[in-house]
Amino acid sequence: MSTEIGNTSQNQPIPQGQVDVRGPRFAAWVTTAVLVLVLIAAIFSPVAAAVLIAAQAVVFAIGAAYGPRKHPYGRLYAKFVAPRVAPATETEPVPPLKFAQLLGLVFAVVSLLGFALGSTVVGVVFAGFALFAAFLNAAFGICLGCQIYPLVARFRRITPSPAPN
Repeated sequence: MSTEIGNTSQNQPIPQGQVDVRGPRFAAWVTTAVLVLVLIAAIFSPVAAAVLIAAQAVVFAIGAAYGPRKHPYGRLYAKFVAPRVAPATETEPVPPLKFAQLLGLVFAVVSLLGFALGSTVVGVVFAGFALFAAFLNAAFGICLGCQIYPLVARFRRITPSPAPN
């Protein structure tokens, strides 16, 4: 079996631009755990919380820039989980997942700024927003960024009107 995010069968890899839905959900579980640690750390040490949220921001940035196949948690899934589970039966497109990672990055950066500038409340609130989104995806398969993506994609496709003659 390939070490990609998953396969549709032993001989038929997942099409380019698609990933096994279990990979992003695995990544969401790991993200959920990291963000819970951020919130716990914030109680005892905002500096530790800032370090953790900074690390998670880097993970979000990699996911937003390069997609789920290059995402650090996606790589963990591909290496350790995918070879031990049945072939993928369901896939999803990559662009909405990259957009969801971008939204996570925004929440993480605002959270980091909150911690760095001494506003633990802002840090905790935005880490909480990211946690809520990650947990929704992990536990229920609801990707908030993926739900918002079609609206954003529609705005990006607007082309300027032709110049009048």
